Amino acid sequence: CLFDAISMGPNQYPIVNLDRCKGCGKCVEVCPIGVISIARQTDRLLKFNLKNDCLAPCEQKCPAQIDIPLFISQMLKNDYESALLTIKERNPLVLTVSRLCAHACENICRRNIADEGVAISKLERFLGEWEMDSNKHVPIICAPDTGHKVALVGSGPAGLSCAYFLRRLGHRPVIFEKRSKPGGMLRYGIPDYRLSKDIVDWDIEGILKLGVKIETNAVLGKQFTLDDLKARGFESIFLGLGAWSTPLLCIQGENAAGVVNSLDFLAEAGVNITTLEGEKVVVVGESNTAMDCARICIRLGALSVIVICPQDQKGMSARKSDVERAMEEGVEIMFLTVPFQIKSDNYGHVTYIEYSQLLPIEGKNGAKIYNKIPGSGDMLEAQLVIAAYERKPDLYYLCHEEKPDYQFKTSGKWTLTANKDTLLAGDPNVFTAGDMYTGRATVINAVADGRKAARSIHYMLSQGEIPIPENLQRKINTKSIIKNIEVQEHIPKLIVSETPAEFRKLSLRRDIAGKLPKDLIIKEARRCLNCGTICYDQSKKTA
Repeated sequence: CLFDAISMGPNQYPIVNLDRCKGCGKCVEVCPIGVISIARQTDRLLKFNLKNDCLAPCEQKCPAQIDIPLFISQMLKNDYESALLTIKERNPLVLTVSRLCAHACENICRRNIADEGVAISKLERFLGEWEMDSNKHVPIICAPDTGHKVALVGSGPAGLSCAYFLRRLGHRPVIFEKRSKPGGMLRYGIPDYRLSKDIVDWDIEGILKLGVKIETNAVLGKQFTLDDLKARGFESIFLGLGAWSTPLLCIQGENAAGVVNSLDFLAEAGVNITTLEGEKVVVVGESNTAMDCARICIRLGALSVIVICPQDQKGMSARKSDVERAMEEGVEIMFLTVPFQIKSDNYGHVTYIEYSQLLPIEGKNGAKIYNKIPGSGDMLEAQLVIAAYERKPDLYYLCHEEKPDYQFKTSGKWTLTANKDTLLAGDPNVFTAGDMYTGRATVINAVADGRKAARSIHYMLSQGEIPIPENLQRKINTKSIIKNIEVQEHIPKLIVSETPAEFRKLSLRRDIAGKLPKDLIIKEARRCLNCGTICYDQSKKTA
């Protein structure tokens, strides 16, 4: 190297000093086996994981395709800024996602073979808190201005992610948000004890500071139409309206007073609903939203909170940890049950909810079918019933009132149809992502698809077509799943103490996550086996 930027490491693989590298490409030219490559920032932001990439299992499993081994190695060098920037090449909502993500990467971590997987979520959260505690966002480099204007409808995690990556690629994104503040479900659908509004504001501030503009109180179909956006010079449109419609329970008596949907309840809890003292509450559902509603009712002083759940505990879509926390706090969950009737008093207010028990039967291809058990019905007393079954996008305006020129289509799940690789949803040049496209899903999936949509918009604006590699990594490479791992020291996974349940349930806003000590975090980072750089570092010391 002419600039002394590359050297051979102790394990006989190249180590690069990025401060010295000038990107001349000489090292690429002389490497006899082609393991070295140079990528511009734009190339890195646009890259998808490919089958022939050397990827650690955790990186393969991450929906956002974060280079987990790289950011951990940067942490171990005490280079927190670089570690954070590595994450932000895939996820701009670091602190938010670290608290909400199910982190499937930890379940597939090779360290599980030896003892327990690395606590990747805690390492990410430490970096996010390190940045927030400094009260200064790490500098983010954006490409030179292209002059291309893009409109984004909706400021949930998908819209925020798409806007962030478009700005980093040099474009001019403008977000149109129907509410008074941005954040979508992050702000209006998740209680403070799981995700404080300060964290949401911090992550969003980091995106807006890059030059992303936002117009609030702007409702599609009322304040503007898609044609209006085109008339204002927007060359591409992204639709990220989320899934804010809650279907009915479809049972007799559900129109009784005291039967509410989950999203309305979450918005009102702590604002207009300040106490449930003495009331018996029944929540219907099996999702994180159902757990949130139930746990809020406990905090508002409900006499009892019972969840009617159509799944067994293993089959619930709610995170295992949230289900366990709910039960610790006093929520009772009736598994394999469904409601079939709501009874009300002479004033039309709910008094009881009747339910049936379910029997799971294995159907075709191993899928479970749930049949009602005859004669298993019973009643629960309730003054409040919260329907938390499902969330769906409201597509009426797009499909019935917008011009047919856009050619929008819906799926059988009543979501907006789009190309799975480009997320192109309608002609001309309209894209989508997030819950509007997938239905109810995770925040990290929305963030990942936001980047995918930004990539497509970028290529459409700059090249007129969207290239899709033929060898995309769509599932785990089975050859990367090995059976035997040897490590020098067996150190259990980091466990951070939480506020005890008896104190958690006293407040709607008390943060349930404990503080992350730096010494324990670094010790946890040392447990990483550095997979993907080499097969794995068998001799790696862990303490």
